[in-house]
This record gives sequence, C-alpha cells and structure tokens, in this order.
Amino acid sequence: MTTNSNVHTEQNGGMKKLSQKDLRRIYWRSCQLDVSWNYERQQNLGYSYAISAAVDKLHKDNPEKKKNALKRGLEFMAITPQLSTLLLGINAAMEEENANNPNFDENAINSVKTSLMGPLAGIGDSLIPGTLRIIAAGIAISLAMSGNIMAPILYLLIFNIPAFLIRYFCLKYGYKFGTSFLTTVEKTGIMDKVSYGASIVGLMVIGGMIASQIWLDLPIMVGSGDFATPLTDYFDQIMPCLIPLGCFGGMYYLLGRKVKTTTILIGLIIVCVAVCGIAALF
Repeated sequence: MTTNSNVHTEQNGGMKKLSQKDLRRIYWRSCQLDVSWNYERQQNLGYSYAISAAVDKLHKDNPEKKKNALKRGLEFMAITPQLSTLLLGINAAMEEENANNPNFDENAINSVKTSLMGPLAGIGDSLIPGTLRIIAAGIAISLAMSGNIMAPILYLLIFNIPAFLIRYFCLKYGYKFGTSFLTTVEKTGIMDKVSYGASIVGLMVIGGMIASQIWLDLPIMVGSGDFATPLTDYFDQIMPCLIPLGCFGGMYYLLGRKVKTTTILIGLIIVCVAVCGIAALF
C-alpha cells in the first residue's frame, strides 16, 4: 500500500481534502449504524451511508471510483457502534489518499477494514456494553427502586455522554493519523491495559449487582414457633448472598450450555412457584 503523509496537510495543488463539515456529517451518520442492521451483512448499510459523506465529495468527478467505494462500504460490517468512527476516520483518510494518489491500491481499504473490525469490536464491547452500560444501569436501577425520577435521566447521561465523546475523538484521531493510529496504539500496548482494566471494573460491577439487585429467599422455616428461622439465614451465615450467587451461577452455566434465555426464565418461574407451593403446605 502506498502512503502519502502530505495527504492530510496539503492545501494547494488541487488536492482533494475533507473539511470539518464533511467529518461532522460522518459523525452524525455513524449514529445510525444499527438502524438497518440485517442478518446477512449486519451493519453494512449503515456503514456505507456514513462513509458516503466522504465518498460523495472525494470521488464526485470519478463515477467509477465512487461506485467502487460505495460497494466497499456494503461489505460485511460488525463493530461496536461507538468505535465505528475510528474505522470510519481511517477509511475516510484512505479514501482521501485514493482520490489524490493514482497509484493507491484500493484493495488495501477493505483489507484494513476487515483486519480492524474484530479487534475494535472486542475492545469496544468490553468497554461500552460490558462496562459503561452496566455501571449506568446499576446506578439507575438503584435509584429507580427508591422511586427517584432521575433514574432514567442519569442512565441516559452516564451512558451517552462518554459514548458520544468516544465517537468524536475516535473519528478525529482516526482521520488525523490514518492507518498509523492503530500501529502506534499496538506498539504502546495501551489497549491491552485498557481492556484488562475495563474487564476488572466490569466484573466488580457485575458482582456488586448480583449482591444488591438479586433477591431469592427460600420460604422454608427451620424450627418451630418463636424459634423458627428462615433457611435463607443459615445460608447467609455460610456466605452472604450465597443463594442469589448460586442462582446467578446456575443461569450463567445454562447460558454457556446454549440454553435459550426464554427457557431459563420460564424454568425459573416454574421453580419459584413450585417452591412457594411446597412452603405453603408446611
């Protein structure tokens, strides 16, 4: 692949260059990445729509290049939406170079997209749905249980403010540094550290939610009269919240065995009704 470091800084000589307005169009279009999600190529239509903001300008005088660029955008795409702008920025930078450099290898654009999709999706899913959304939901659920009207508002703010900032800076630096961005990040090893830290935070949040948001009391009394003690208390003496942890662990195990979520929920309802019925008999 031929590279040209002057592509992003050249202002004269008839060089085609994307403006801040063009980048803003890509940014806002990226928010619609999942609107047309499909089972065949997943986010390809939304991605093509976002990158077309750059393609329409860069290749407006070359219909053949424009057609090829739009076709490239329709290839399979699966990435965390909030990190899609990093890939879009790199893609836009490469399309810019493609428009200015007649010797540029167009196949390199799809190669870069394909090679970066997986790693970015893995990092993004750990950071956004796996950590940020859980933290936002945990705080919102706690407030909602106490009847606080700020619960849904705080959820939207805690989740969306960082998410939109991530979109902005990913697009900015993805376009600014082009393909060298990921190479630099990989050399520093910062992504591995961020992913590791995010995993720790995510697991801590999940553990806290299990203890505070899952209730499962066994309606079985041990003893008689005033000395009767709920069976749950004995389990809590062994380990606090042992029953909720066991319930969560059982469902997690079933999910790992490819049991459908609906089946697990129906089974849980049946078990709870059965246990309550047995307890009522005694």
